Amino acid sequence: MVTGSGMKPSFLVKVINLAHIDINNVSIESIESSGKLSRDITISVLRLDKIHPVISGNKWFKLKYYLQDAKAKGYNSILTFGGAFSNHIAATAFAASSQQLYSIGIIRGGEPGSWSHTLLEAKANGMQLYFVSREEYNVLKRAGDSTMLKKFGNNYTIPEGGYGALGMKGAADILKIVDTSFFTHIACAVGTGTTIAGIIKAALPQQHIIGISAMKNNTGLSAEISALLQVDSLPADFTLNHDYHFGGYAKYTTELLCWMNDFFSASRIPLDFVYTAKAMYGIMDMVAKDYFPPGSKILMIHTGGLQGNLSTKPGLLKF
Repeated sequence: MVTGSGMKPSFLVKVINLAHIDINNVSIESIESSGKLSRDITISVLRLDKIHPVISGNKWFKLKYYLQDAKAKGYNSILTFGGAFSNHIAATAFAASSQQLYSIGIIRGGEPGSWSHTLLEAKANGMQLYFVSREEYNVLKRAGDSTMLKKFGNNYTIPEGGYGALGMKGAADILKIVDTSFFTHIACAVGTGTTIAGIIKAALPQQHIIGISAMKNNTGLSAEISALLQVDSLPADFTLNHDYHFGGYAKYTTELLCWMNDFFSASRIPLDFVYTAKAMYGIMDMVAKDYFPPGSKILMIHTGGLQGNLSTKPGLLKF
């Protein structure tokens, strides 16, 4: 387990804008750094966090085909699942509202005494929230249509985190925004596995895909990704790394927060402690440990989710 390897990043000295397109302000920003990156290794960031302040990063991509399907089938209400700090819950509430759809969120765990920013934002965007125990949550998210219809009415159900074929289809569109063909490695944080499955599906044969799990000991993740891709075993050009969870899902250490502050001061790129900070830290640590061959061109997909940082105490983060 790595909750912080002690690696001090070879810090960034400059950020260069490589590509900027009009659609939603998405850009690719290349990081220049000293130390190990002098082996002609480059790290670039696909800034999906610029898409929207709420439906940021990979969230819109995972949701868009579900929303299209719901409207095509005549539904006027969306039901989905997530925790009290879920980016997916916040994004779904906003996206549903923007599409003139009602929304229902099944929230894992009992109702907290103090609601998170995520829950308050979801409610403000019209989402009706149901708080259930973790046990009931696990039952409900696997329940059949008849059970859900009886409990919550006639809703279009989007699985937790957008997991599923339509979520994967949307995630595959991420690599169509700009030309990413010259990258040798593409990396991103992994939650449900939906986004990384889409990236695997859309990547070129010569590109190696790296997923960095945000969860601790999530031994079933490989099977979930395989199920999405409908393969018996994951491709050889895919690596799933479990070493950079920093204690578990939505957990962080003082070291990680300090690293995020230093990274932002040097690069002006904000990261979130749940997903993207762990992914970027992992990539830079892997570079420092000579995981990547000389000449590697690494693209890190910034999956957004910056609203998650609002759960930290004021003043811990500089951005």
